[in-house]
Amino acid sequence: MAIAIVVGNVIGSGIFAKPGRIAAEAGRFDLIITAWIVGGVLCLLGGLCFAELAVMLPRAGGLYVYLKEAYGKLTAFLFGWQECLFNRPASTGALAMIFVGSFSNMTGIGFSLTTQVVLAIGLQLGMGVVNVMGVLWGGWVQATTTVIKAGFVAFVAVLPFVMELAGHEVASFATFQSTTKPLQPTLVTQFAAVLLAVMWAYNGWHGITPVAEEIRDPQRNIPIALFGGIGLLIVLYIGANLAYHAVIPLDEMAQPANREHVAELMVNRLLGPLGGKLMSIGVMLSTLGAINSNLLLGPRVSFAMGRDRVFFSKLGDVHARYRTPALAIGIQALLGALLVVLSAVLVETVPYFREKSIFSILTNAIIFVSSIFYVLAVAAVIILRRKRPDLDRPYRTLGYPVVPIVYIVFYCWFLVYIFKGQPMEAMMGFALILLGVPAYLYWRRSE
Repeated sequence: MAIAIVVGNVIGSGIFAKPGRIAAEAGRFDLIITAWIVGGVLCLLGGLCFAELAVMLPRAGGLYVYLKEAYGKLTAFLFGWQECLFNRPASTGALAMIFVGSFSNMTGIGFSLTTQVVLAIGLQLGMGVVNVMGVLWGGWVQATTTVIKAGFVAFVAVLPFVMELAGHEVASFATFQSTTKPLQPTLVTQFAAVLLAVMWAYNGWHGITPVAEEIRDPQRNIPIALFGGIGLLIVLYIGANLAYHAVIPLDEMAQPANREHVAELMVNRLLGPLGGKLMSIGVMLSTLGAINSNLLLGPRVSFAMGRDRVFFSKLGDVHARYRTPALAIGIQALLGALLVVLSAVLVETVPYFREKSIFSILTNAIIFVSSIFYVLAVAAVIILRRKRPDLDRPYRTLGYPVVPIVYIVFYCWFLVYIFKGQPMEAMMGFALILLGVPAYLYWRRSE
């Protein structure tokens, strides 16, 4: 179940919905596959660090707990603030939009933007109800959808090569050499833009840590879940990208109409319209599982904050019957719905956002904000080694201190280039974090 949470929290929309955008940003296969490998390695380095933190501090809240221990209440509050009010709700909103888009492809019905927004809202609220009914319900939904969506990624990865072995000429090594004019002007900016999309596909690799308190034998099972889950993801993602690029030329992937539906385009080409509809169902199930994962894990942070009395104390309450943080789950679902509506307004009214989708606006902002706190959490390994040498560390980061330092340096470079390439989304994220400072002071004064 723990490995299912890691894999299920990651596989959602990214491997299906980002390859087209990646093709447009980079314009060449070698750069693209390098970014997927680098992204996976970064997650493994982060996993090495997070495993030490999670086993040392196996309490509900994950990063919130680690940041509080290393930096104090303000930094932990700011993480929880953006996690509760933006990061998790924006994730569920972005995933819900991809679900609706694949539902449209599957049914052949074209939805207006308003209809898409309404359907995305309904989906988030419905999944919120499932998770309020209990962690067991949410856990079984997670395990079931994880098996299905991992199966669909594996299906995508092997399909063209199996068909080649069966005598069907569907793949061509020539497509790996195809190019298209990249949206970014330089190699460095191209790589940064591709990595931004790739890290959305890998986002959530640390997903087991918020429920560390609920994991049996955490010293053994948390490291296994992190390393096993991330390793499986790297294999699946690289395999899927090889399949995409063996069948579809880059210039076709990069077309605006195809950018968020490359997997469906590939399967439709190989197996016909019925295959394309089947793939749409797979994407829907995948995003459904990721929405469930966000609603299963995200409210545990606001629950921990409420329990610590540094946020609304009611968020620390559990439902009398279902024994779940029902209010925290409900608020996250409602905020996800609100962010979908606000993003739709930006797309319709602000010129900068007019050429973007709701999905890309939300995911780019999420990765920028999340990356700041990932860097701080990895640095917490170094800080706590000095600040709290007394803490029991049943697992210690392999390659310390080189591993956390490499991670921190690379991610700082990455943040600089995200800010240059996506300034509005980055500034929105910064503004949201800074708004947490007066909120924190208010709650401190209210204690």
